[in-house]
Amino acid sequence: MSSNRKDLAALLAQLSYRSGTFTLASGLQSDFYVDVKQTVFTARGSRLVGELLCDRLQASGITLVGGMAVGAIPLVTAALDAAAARDYALDGFFVRKDVKAHGTSQKLDGRFDAAAKIALVEDVVTTGESTIKAIDSVESEGGSVSLVITVVDREENDGMSNLAARAGEVDALATRTAIIAAAQ
Repeated sequence: MSSNRKDLAALLAQLSYRSGTFTLASGLQSDFYVDVKQTVFTARGSRLVGELLCDRLQASGITLVGGMAVGAIPLVTAALDAAAARDYALDGFFVRKDVKAHGTSQKLDGRFDAAAKIALVEDVVTTGESTIKAIDSVESEGGSVSLVITVVDREENDGMSNLAARAGEVDALATRTAIIAAAQ
């Protein structure tokens, strides 16, 4: 694990990881919760996430990064900021849960281009359901997802394998195991 990934796991353990009883977005019950926003909305967390995302995106030749609103928006922004610092040509977009009823009435908003090499980002993967909806939206507009990157893989409910069945590659910047290890 790279030192930036270790640093991110430690920061997630400090700021985002909670034990207890929680209902997840998937409706499943869990004995832990990782609120990535608590990390990515700090200067240090945003920088770490942006650099790690940008490293992976650049290595895969990605030219467009997006994800589901609202969770992916700060991740896309962090990746774009890191790309700008490197003079790496990268654009971003987000997938709305519903088509907006005004303006251009788009489901995919931002710089979406179906011909681009596309990656999706996610804050936490449990089942992969929300990212699969984003993949469906990209595909319905003629695009293809080459890579999915999550900040945290909860390492349960086949989330990453569900995503691997739909995208070219999948990656996690941190795992539950790494976060717990960093917390001890």
